[in-house]
Amino acid sequence: MRHGAVNYIPEYTVSIVKIADEEIKGRIIGKEGRNIRAFEQATGVDVDLDEEGVIRLSSFDQVRREIARRSLEKLIKDTRVQPFRIEEIVKETEKEVERIMFEEGERISHEVGVYNLPREVIGVLGRAKFRTSYGQNLSLHLLETAKIGTHLAEEIGANVDVVRIGGLLHDIGKVLPGDGSHVELGVNFLSKYNFPEAIINSIAEHHEDKPFSSIESVIVHVADAISGARPGARYEDVEEYGKRMKEMEEIAKKYDGVSDAYAFEAGRELRVVIDPGKLTDSETTVIADKIREEVTSKLAIPGEVKVTAIREFRAVSS
Repeated sequence: MRHGAVNYIPEYTVSIVKIADEEIKGRIIGKEGRNIRAFEQATGVDVDLDEEGVIRLSSFDQVRREIARRSLEKLIKDTRVQPFRIEEIVKETEKEVERIMFEEGERISHEVGVYNLPREVIGVLGRAKFRTSYGQNLSLHLLETAKIGTHLAEEIGANVDVVRIGGLLHDIGKVLPGDGSHVELGVNFLSKYNFPEAIINSIAEHHEDKPFSSIESVIVHVADAISGARPGARYEDVEEYGKRMKEMEEIAKKYDGVSDAYAFEAGRELRVVIDPGKLTDSETTVIADKIREEVTSKLAIPGEVKVTAIREFRAVSS
């Protein structure tokens, strides 16, 4: 394992922003709570202001938390904290984080000696920086798997390039949206970019969903297992928690008129953003009840589930 060793710090679901002055919280809250509501709606995170000297941002989605953290730090320095300004800063920060993820994709691919990936694949790969798999940072896991696999391939004379790229991309499906397993999502995505069949097979077979077709597939499978089995690398509860939160959001999003949904408080609260052009106030209430009923019947959420539907209508004249 020493050939692919990478340092890990377990990641959870809270980001902390330190503040020098408690008066800043008043600006973040805004008149009648307008600013904090706008911030939570724009970022999809839960904001906790109770602890002195810090602001806590909670979400199972690390990309959301990073966007929220960076946006909040900018707002703290900004004198114009108001809903429209908040939305503007969040949109700017989303683009900034996209750039960071692309740079991460380039960094980890170059670190293992891969230089010819399509731009689209690099961008998706970089999302692993803000994703965990059973508590293990996915970017570091991909890097470690590629390094371990490369060493094993060199030792036994297997195709090093197939193992190196297969190890680097084997879990890319975990950062892709859509139905199906991460293996299926990854294979379908990479098949669009004319990767050699041996690389696609190594990804399709790394969980033994299919019989191994080559020694390279076996090596990717073994390298993945070694990385994941390292003491302290993984925490299954974190992964299961994230899956449950994502399932809650997906249940809400399938309803017509729901433009977005965010799960908070370990699934005890689900905030649903309604398109005011599609649903009336009374229809919004009905949808909220239906979503709550479906969530509680399909998912094992401890305690009572609260569904908050947000329907905001804006009229802008110029």
